[in-house]
Amino acid sequence: MKTLELKDASKPLSDYAARLDAEGIVLTSKKKPVAALVSIKGADKETLALSMSATFGKLIRRARAEVKRGRVVSLKQLKQELATYRAAPNRPSHRTRRKRRAGER
Repeated sequence: MKTLELKDASKPLSDYAARLDAEGIVLTSKKKPVAALVSIKGADKETLALSMSATFGKLIRRARAEVKRGRVVSLKQLKQELATYRAAPNRPSHRTRRKRRAGER
């Protein structure tokens, strides 16, 4: 990824944005990263929102840590567990709505 020291940034932001490639530009201050300019061409709003979400980032880091520890389930295992869950005798086969009492919204 390209870097640009903030004190050396002499062009308008629009010039840097117009020249972005797939790599992007890391903006630095005293050689420490402080921001990044990245292209979002082709990205939808949901992808952009998730990429900036601290909660989603935490979820991804936790999932990756579980994979490193070997805590994974194969697709075959998942299908077997779902089939067992669906076949459970005390589980309703479909969602039922609770009847409202008089005066409830």
